[in-house]
Amino acid sequence: MDEALICGLTPSVLTVLVRRGADFAAAEDAVQDALVEAVRVWPSGPPLDAKGWLVTVAWRKFLDAARADAARHRRENIVEQAPPPGAVSSVDDTLQLYFLCAHPSLTPASAVALTLRAVGGLTTRQIARAYLVPEATMAQRISRAKRTVSGVRFEQPGDVGTVLRVLYLVFNEGYSGDVDLTTEAIRLTRQLAAQADHPEVSGLLALMLLHHARRAARTAPDGSLVPLAEQDRGRWDTESIAEGVRILQAALARDRLGEFQAQAAVAALHADAPTAEETDWVQIVEWYDELVRLTESPVVRLNRAVAVGEADGPRAGLAALADLDSGLPRHAAVAAYLHERDGDLARAARLYAEAAQRAPNLAERDHLTRQAARLNSRRPHRGLTGGPL
Repeated sequence: MDEALICGLTPSVLTVLVRRGADFAAAEDAVQDALVEAVRVWPSGPPLDAKGWLVTVAWRKFLDAARADAARHRRENIVEQAPPPGAVSSVDDTLQLYFLCAHPSLTPASAVALTLRAVGGLTTRQIARAYLVPEATMAQRISRAKRTVSGVRFEQPGDVGTVLRVLYLVFNEGYSGDVDLTTEAIRLTRQLAAQADHPEVSGLLALMLLHHARRAARTAPDGSLVPLAEQDRGRWDTESIAEGVRILQAALARDRLGEFQAQAAVAALHADAPTAEETDWVQIVEWYDELVRLTESPVVRLNRAVAVGEADGPRAGLAALADLDSGLPRHAAVAAYLHERDGDLARAARLYAEAAQRAPNLAERDHLTRQAARLNSRRPHRGLTGGPL
């Protein structure tokens, strides 16, 4: 059984059924039943036209369920108007399926789960393991999402930006469970790039590739985080970097700048530097200026403060940080870093400890705790009488 083939065909088969008039939830159930049938039948002799076989079986499964449904009359009208089961369009409508799964009526978590199930072809169990939640919980989330979009027609225009944000959420989930979500996000974004002629799709794919290229160097053998400046650049994936830069350059040449292209440009400048000391921070600040203009995001301004601190000195970075809300995620960590570079070790240590308490995950918390301990070990300690201990 070719699992890659199954994953690639699942969204297009689902789209065919929805195009024929099946509501999303019923169509998705029928496709899953067809996949079960394929697992049983294909090992003895897979069909020459795998997609046509799946469409035919899934459509029959849908009709069987429809005839048993209370809304039989409405379903039979759909059957009469639909093209013959064997007529499978060569046009891939998967792009519309992306739009449906990233519908604005869905929560981000539901949109991600539905995208992984309907477009990615993952099972509910795989998605649940990836998100470290019980399978029943994930099944309920997907079921609610399917009910929400069941009344949405494919003729309604979709928003590429919403789809890209969902894919970026998938990418940023990390590597938990038995499904590597970053790899899955790259696969899905490649699929979207083949369908959608849009520079921001290319920008997101380039950004993913450039970030993913550093994966091997991002953690030490003991699992601890390795900051970008300390990573062994010899372990970076140069092929992924080259591909990401090539895709980014083609997107930028179209002169329709978007936030993912600008983020990818920052990542490319980091990847291009042979050492951390040779990073072109001045140009990175310029790209963050573009990102601020495009997004007005406080998180972007926070990252810009770090870049300003590298380009113009820590006090300039602290000045850029002063206008931002101290409650922002990782604000304390950035402030700690800049104060350390400015020589205020006591304040930096306190801020690292504060940042550790707010860390979003265990690895980051441990890293920040070690930074605080490192600075505390370098400072002279005084007892109650004021003398050194």
